Amino acid sequence: MKIGITFDLRNEYIVQGYSEEDTAEFDRSDTILAIENALHDLGYETDRIGNFFTLARRLLDGERWDFVFNIAEGLFGFGREALVPSLLDQYGIPYTFSDPLVLTLALHKAMAKRAVRDLGIPTPDFFVVDRLRYDFHEYLSFPLFVKPVAEGTGKGVSTASKVMNAKQLADVCNRLLVRYRQPVLVERFLPGREFTIGIVGTGRSATAIGVLEIVLRQNAEPDVYSYNNKEQCENLVTYRLVDDIMAQRTAKLALAVWRGFGCRDAGRIDFRVDRKGMPSFMEVNPLAGLHPEHSDLCIIASKAGMTYRELIASILVSAFERYPFLVLSGEAANV
Repeated sequence: MKIGITFDLRNEYIVQGYSEEDTAEFDRSDTILAIENALHDLGYETDRIGNFFTLARRLLDGERWDFVFNIAEGLFGFGREALVPSLLDQYGIPYTFSDPLVLTLALHKAMAKRAVRDLGIPTPDFFVVDRLRYDFHEYLSFPLFVKPVAEGTGKGVSTASKVMNAKQLADVCNRLLVRYRQPVLVERFLPGREFTIGIVGTGRSATAIGVLEIVLRQNAEPDVYSYNNKEQCENLVTYRLVDDIMAQRTAKLALAVWRGFGCRDAGRIDFRVDRKGMPSFMEVNPLAGLHPEHSDLCIIASKAGMTYRELIASILVSAFERYPFLVLSGEAANV
């Protein structure tokens, strides 16, 4: 079986003039190599396809694949993560991870929070700022937290994201609107512990493989899991696999979000504890990074005793269940 791999390679965009931050969600070449090696070890032939543009061109040239391992993020718009799955759907080619609807909903943080609220799961009160010089006369009580509505990898998040008064709120919102050219999410600041929950599987078969507590070190930007803290996580962040009562409660809520959204195969969900000591939903990531050492999902898997190859195999097992005409081979069949 030939498995194509779709991805956005960071270096390819940087040479085109995009910045390190612009490409923060894209993959490094060693991530693609790690996925490729894991698939080879599991008995599959692979083909590096690349980004949406390359995929579209090769499809129009008549090329096809038995299956696609998709981690392409896309570059512009709220539907950027849905581009590759949408194209694959139209050609009837099976692929990993969530469908276009889920990816688009999850990327827009405000829409995701509305869906989570409908599921009865707590999330901080919020509003969306979509224009400069917004009228803040009915804002929530401070402190508040401000970030772009549809970015990942902590883009647009820094110590300035925690605002303490109306002037700071207006200044940060205006700056983010100009910089990221998208609405800004403003929500009540959560002061407690922060968790990210790794999930593998789909629907009732989904399981939380571990709850990782994110602990910022003294030399990190305080209070926020910011872009800078994520980019330099090896020096600024301590990751703890936890299983106390709070972690167990959060894992149950994360699974409820995962199943309620219809997420598939693997990903992460982020929670933080509010001022009353209750876990509160922040974000869902159905297309999580897969760098073996740098990405949170892989860190969770490693700390939980799951090898990288076992993680990739588990993703394939979950995905192949949707496509009964596909047969698992090698080690993946025994997961």
